[in-house]
Amino acid sequence: MQSVDLAPQELRTLVAVVDEGGFSAAGARLGSTQSAVSHAVRGIERKLGVVLFERGRYGARPTPAGARAVAHARRVLRMLEVMVAETRAVQAAVVAGPLRIAAFRSAALHLLPPVLERLAVSHPGIEPTVRVVREIGSGTAGEVAEGRADLGIATIGTGSPVPPGLVGDVLLEEPYALVHPAGHPAPRSLPLVDWAENCSSYTRAWWAAQDWIPAATVRAEDDGAVLSMVGSGFGMAIMPGLSLTGAPPSVEVTDLGAGRPTRKVGYVTTPELAATTAVRALVRELRAGRKSQVSAV
Repeated sequence: MQSVDLAPQELRTLVAVVDEGGFSAAGARLGSTQSAVSHAVRGIERKLGVVLFERGRYGARPTPAGARAVAHARRVLRMLEVMVAETRAVQAAVVAGPLRIAAFRSAALHLLPPVLERLAVSHPGIEPTVRVVREIGSGTAGEVAEGRADLGIATIGTGSPVPPGLVGDVLLEEPYALVHPAGHPAPRSLPLVDWAENCSSYTRAWWAAQDWIPAATVRAEDDGAVLSMVGSGFGMAIMPGLSLTGAPPSVEVTDLGAGRPTRKVGYVTTPELAATTAVRALVRELRAGRKSQVSAV
């Protein structure tokens, strides 16, 4: 296969077109013009031998090949940034540089803070940023695969340890529990409150086998809203342990007994980023906190 050389600026052009949704906006972001961006994209398409964008009156949308190319472009550009940061850090004998983390809401609220606190003590030069991502569709793992995050705190499927193309490990397995208004005499008779992220194939299969669980009649935006609604008497909910951390006194948590469903939570990253010093430092802190996280849940 003939080798294809793409310059970093060409990769930035692809990313900008996707981020901005069109050539004109990408040009403004890059300090260039619409025609220059369009010309650059055509040149990249000729080099690769594929059409990367569908052009239309509403902008430019990546084709499947274009989406894959942009994901690789983000990851390559990130590794160039890491190369600079790690090279400078070696001279200074420190671990330093930005670290992008994607996490679903309850992990960002309850799992990451003590980990990042320890990381700041051991490696003050690392600059973590945490973005909350809904664990729907590709979720946090998708953010990593697409080059938008260096590491994701993700729900790990029961069939496959980590998504294809990524590496990672399970950090904890948290049980689900019945949550209901405190003191309610018959919580299982209440309507079910649910939210879109509260799903996995195993959990849904368990739910389907429970004839006492009705279909959800109240839906909330996230697990925090579910807790609030349950505490206000709107119904009951079935929730994983992280979501119940610091539950208010207005709700009561009841064990679901033998055979209760569980949810595995872990981290995922790319093979290339797994070898970088900042990601390795974060993984060490995540693993070091594994026992305390399990006992807290």
